[in-house]
Amino acid sequence: MSNDFFWTNPPRVTQDGNVGPTDSAQVPRFAGPATFALLPRVDEVEKLDVGILGVPFDSGVSYRPGARFGPAHVRQSSRLLRPYHPTLDVSPFAAQQVADAGDVPVNPFDIEEALGTVEAAAKALSDTGAKIVTIGGDHTIALPLLRNMARIHGPVAMLHFDAHLDTWDTYFGAAYTHGTPFRRAFEEGLLDTDALSHVGTRGPLYGKQDLEDDERFGFGIVSSADIYRRGADAVVQQLRERIGDRPLYISIDIDVLDPAHAPGTGTPEAGGMTSRELLEILRGLADLNVVGADVVEVSPAYDHAELTGVAAAHVVYELVSMFAVRS
Repeated sequence: MSNDFFWTNPPRVTQDGNVGPTDSAQVPRFAGPATFALLPRVDEVEKLDVGILGVPFDSGVSYRPGARFGPAHVRQSSRLLRPYHPTLDVSPFAAQQVADAGDVPVNPFDIEEALGTVEAAAKALSDTGAKIVTIGGDHTIALPLLRNMARIHGPVAMLHFDAHLDTWDTYFGAAYTHGTPFRRAFEEGLLDTDALSHVGTRGPLYGKQDLEDDERFGFGIVSSADIYRRGADAVVQQLRERIGDRPLYISIDIDVLDPAHAPGTGTPEAGGMTSRELLEILRGLADLNVVGADVVEVSPAYDHAELTGVAAAHVVYELVSMFAVRS
């Protein structure tokens, strides 16, 4: 059969010599493989500065399942992303070589084995010199990603955007779930306890002890109500003072957004941030020493009109752009 019947990639080399997204003037955005932002696959590039890594895993969820389908959904929702970021005045796919590193083949039946697989995959990608933005998957996967970061940098500063604290101890006796990764990270010495913050938390807790434990681990809290009352600029200033130039890991649960902006998630809470507030805060932190990041808990079965997928795709784009600002 003639090759004329098959879609092929047009040339995508940027002026900086990096391979960028598919040229949407030659191939419609709705055509072709749904890599993140229509970027090349990792096997199509000779070097790698930033890898977009999917982890289709949701065996640690406590309520709605479905985040195992998050990486594919976010990739599909990222087709409209464009190569120039006007607010930061950066072209993140030209300034650095970014590629889609595919999905980690995790065991859905054994959480601890899955965590080991994620850590090994992150290590292999980091050892090439690349930074990683991971698309989950549920928040359990933040623990092995932090293990990899601490292996490279020592204990890292962390910004945790989430409706929930995720510093609980166990669920039904299980130590590794999407509600426990940051208690485990504290116990394993992975975190710089002078530079930890939750952002966007809200909603009821199990008891006051939750907050007392969280403070003992070193976390400060900027609630969604704080963001509403004080504004993004004031929050950015507070976070910058707390973090300084420490190696910083950013972990973003998409349920930090109000369900009006991100309905497709496993544990929604009313009263959350807007997508505009989240993007503005990230832009205000763009020149910090970000060493890795994840965006998790997108559950497409509960999404409507790709609202959650589009929001998550834009957040990943912001994170990649933050790397470009420091490159």
